[in-house]
Amino acid sequence: MAMAKPASSDAQAQRVALNRFLQEVERKALRMAELGTRDREEAMDLVQDAMLAFVRNYARKPSAQWAPLFYKVLDSRLQDFHRRQNVRNRWRVWLKPFAADDQRATDPLEQAPAPETIGPAHQAQGSEAIGELDQALQQLPPRQRQAFLLRMWEGFDGAMTAGIMGCSEGSVKTHLSRAMHTLRDRLEDYR
Repeated sequence: MAMAKPASSDAQAQRVALNRFLQEVERKALRMAELGTRDREEAMDLVQDAMLAFVRNYARKPSAQWAPLFYKVLDSRLQDFHRRQNVRNRWRVWLKPFAADDQRATDPLEQAPAPETIGPAHQAQGSEAIGELDQALQQLPPRQRQAFLLRMWEGFDGAMTAGIMGCSEGSVKTHLSRAMHTLRDRLEDYR
């Protein structure tokens, strides 16, 4: 006679799977948030907040649904950030302007050594291309950037991306098309 697993072992397995999922999405989510906020500290706060909200609201959902639900929460946090920034920017006109901090924290992923050794000229060109891509992504409007990152970087299909972004598939296609056109024009020298 087979014995049923105790409920505590199911809960433990769920916790392990949830921790594994959060570790898998953490770096990508942080990079998406950095591109959306242009501030590493803000991005870290947004990702942490998104992870906590995800665990609080969706941890009991089937694991196959976790990725779209997590990115929907992150997208919501990024939209909230942009709304707050718009309000703050309106008030800053009347208040003493703050000096912009031009020094950005370095990205540990960009500092990691390449798996194979490449020549200095190729390395310099690659660093320049990555920098240009990063700038081009930061300059995209938020919805275009989000559509691009979810479709091209995360690999979600149109319906899933539309669900995450809270818009129609047609809107996703429009945002993605505009983003791709802008990025192609901006990065023409690196083809």
